[in-house]
Amino acid sequence: MDQAKMKIVYQISERGGSKYWNRVGVAFVNADGSLNVKLESVPVSGEMQIRDYVPREEGASATPRRAESNGRSAFAKSA
Repeated sequence: MDQAKMKIVYQISERGGSKYWNRVGVAFVNADGSLNVKLESVPVSGEMQIRDYVPREEGASATPRRAESNGRSAFAKSA
């Protein structure tokens, strides 16, 4: 699979004024630019964001992802 076409799907939820990012699936870019999304769990609230895939070896410093809320920052853990 071409990693440039692979995306990660996160569900963003807010609890106690902090935002948490949970990995819930993957997405793949089709030839026409549309996306196929495969969810491993179904979020029932919050919002979802689709981001470029970064291999753990290259992106170790990029994870965990940072979310800002009310001037405080929270670090989300991706599963």
